Amino acid sequence: MDGSSAPPPPQTLAGKLNHLFRTVVPAGRGPYSVEEVAKTITDTGVPISGSYIWLLRKGQRDNPTLRHLTALARFFGVPPAYFFDDSVTTDVNAELALLTALRDAGVKEVALRAAGVSPRSLASIREVIDRVRELEGLPNDGPDPA
Repeated sequence: MDGSSAPPPPQTLAGKLNHLFRTVVPAGRGPYSVEEVAKTITDTGVPISGSYIWLLRKGQRDNPTLRHLTALARFFGVPPAYFFDDSVTTDVNAELALLTALRDAGVKEVALRAAGVSPRSLASIREVIDRVRELEGLPNDGPDPA
C-alpha cells in the first residue's frame, strides 16, 4: 500500500454537522430530522430551532454559540471539541465509521473474530482489507457515509 489517498474534505462546521446527521442514525430507521434534533435539544433547556440547525448545516450560519455547539455535541454523543479541533474530528469520525460498519452483521462477525489478535496481525488484516477495497473500487477510507 502506498498510503496515499484523496485529501480529506474541508473541515467546516457545516461539513462536520452534516457528517453527524448522516452517521449517527437511530437503529431501525432513517437519520434524525433537524426538527427532531431541535426539539430534543430545546427540551434539555437549550432553545434552538430546526431552521437554525438547517442554516448551520447549509453553511449559511457558521458562528453558533458555545452553548448550541455543546448541546449539538451532546445530542450526537461526541465531545464538543469535535467542532473545534480537526484532530478530534478525525478521531471521532474514525470511531463513527467503525460503529457504522459494525451495523453490518458480516463486518461485526469479522470484528469479533479479530478480538485478541496482536496489533501487528491487526495491521496485516487492515492491509488485506484495504487491498480488497481497492480491487472492488471502494475508497480506502472506509464505508461511504452516504
